[in-house]
Amino acid sequence: MNKEISEILVRTGAGTRMGNVMRRYWVPILASSEIEPDGPQVRVKILGEALLAFRDTDGRPGLIDEFCSHRGASLFFGRNEENGIRCGYHGLKFDHNGKCVEVPCAPQLCSQMNLKSYPCIERGGIVWAYMGPEGKQPDPVGLEWATLPSSHVFVSRRWQQCNYLQAMEGGIDTAHVSYVHRYEVDTDPMHMGTKALDYIKADGNVVFDIEKIPSGLALFGRRNGEADSYYWRVTQWIFPWFTLIPPFGDHPLGGHAFIPIDDENCWVWSVNFRPDQPLSAQELHDLQSGRGVHAVCEEGTFRPVANKDNDYLVDRKAQREKRSYSGVFGFAIQDASLQESMGPIQNREAEHLLPTDKPIAMARRMLHEAAMGLEQGNEPPALQGATQRVRAAGVLLDRSVSPLEWAQEHLTDSLEKPLYSV
Repeated sequence: MNKEISEILVRTGAGTRMGNVMRRYWVPILASSEIEPDGPQVRVKILGEALLAFRDTDGRPGLIDEFCSHRGASLFFGRNEENGIRCGYHGLKFDHNGKCVEVPCAPQLCSQMNLKSYPCIERGGIVWAYMGPEGKQPDPVGLEWATLPSSHVFVSRRWQQCNYLQAMEGGIDTAHVSYVHRYEVDTDPMHMGTKALDYIKADGNVVFDIEKIPSGLALFGRRNGEADSYYWRVTQWIFPWFTLIPPFGDHPLGGHAFIPIDDENCWVWSVNFRPDQPLSAQELHDLQSGRGVHAVCEEGTFRPVANKDNDYLVDRKAQREKRSYSGVFGFAIQDASLQESMGPIQNREAEHLLPTDKPIAMARRMLHEAAMGLEQGNEPPALQGATQRVRAAGVLLDRSVSPLEWAQEHLTDSLEKPLYSV
């Protein structure tokens, strides 16, 4: 990929082409549980902007500029009380919409002191913000897991020290499962004991078909199945930063969101859910323990315990004994170790793509088209909540069956149809 296109895709700050696209969507900011009425306010950095999240006395979430409009003091050191944040320096007070409601020494100047703020909604246990232009606010988030009861969903987030794009490209790359996750899938409670593992480990030569759909891309990864069938893993990439992982057996469904903090860091949100029943006590225990796509973080932070400063606790003995393919444990950290190893922003001019990278090339092209199209007045894709209500799938199909035709019948409006898993 040439440098000019790469620069467009990886830069997401205010006023950048990709940043303008991303600001047209509801952005996951933080877990609803992280803020409480009149509780401590929380610093949030998203898309390069330093912001402050809080919940006011009436329970409404707010997302405002971190810094007071008077002389720039951080409102992190202010007081959250009586339906607003009061600056700890000179007492200016701001409500959850960023409106200045009190200037003690000059009440007549309130209207001149308002802060930048972003409207918020809550879905799936997450506070989401719209950071785009007025009058362009999209439908509420339509992702299946974001509309389920809290008992059906487990969500975590972790800090990853690289650009969002290289993290997300790992999420749409089903080929790597045959390698870096090869051994741990046998013991991980979200994957073990499923027939899918036999097909994945037996055939690392994945063949791809890709279909552009209203939500983004449906990615069809083909492996050999039985003598007369292929095993297809259908990953959903939901524009601009969500993925849905093909399921394994009767284990909970999974997915991710890859959200830029700035150009060299991102939040990786990880989700497991059951559409039709609550997660079991054992499943919740396993997920809270960092199994599946989740990670154990340092206490009080979102930084994984295994991180780049300690070489992700790589265990060469476990690597030799084939307990871990790379010597790193945990799916999330296995992915992060490789994605962060590319540097904060991967040098894509030096890469040489392979046939298995076709989904990555397609996603890049779609992001670039959206960024350039928005400048011409073209609306980006998947702004309608209904388009986001899709599922991933794992399925054995006769070798004569077109997976694209099968998906059109079985995965269109898929939330009202059976779940396909192997």
